[in-house]
Amino acid sequence: MKIKIVNKSKHSLPSYETDASAGVDLRANLNEPLTLKPLERGLVPTGLFIELPIGYEAQVRPRSGLAAKKGITVLNTPGTIDADYRGEIKVILVNLSNEEFTVADGDRIAQMIISAHEKAVWTEVEELNETRRGGGGFGHTGEK
Repeated sequence: MKIKIVNKSKHSLPSYETDASAGVDLRANLNEPLTLKPLERGLVPTGLFIELPIGYEAQVRPRSGLAAKKGITVLNTPGTIDADYRGEIKVILVNLSNEEFTVADGDRIAQMIISAHEKAVWTEVEELNETRRGGGGFGHTGEK
């Protein structure tokens, strides 16, 4: 799939690290470092603009290493970039650790995955078919 991209950052285009990678790393495009205090969030620009085909979205997700090692994650994960959005891709990072975390220009801050999606046609009915699970949720099955 070919996707149009405008790169106004100081960094190279996103690329897949391995042949089996699902996502590409997004890099911070900053004029000066951004420090997030514990429980603080910040909007981090990437300098990237994309044009997706209708029927696709870009999902912005946390990087597992940042989350596990530093407690840094994407606040609205996954963040959705719709096919008709033409603005700059920005990442809402949040510091869930007990220590300050500094984002520097060029740091890999999130990953982006391109995903197909369907449009639902909603059919209003009076009742739904019964299932064994029913309305149970949030641990209802008793599995650990």
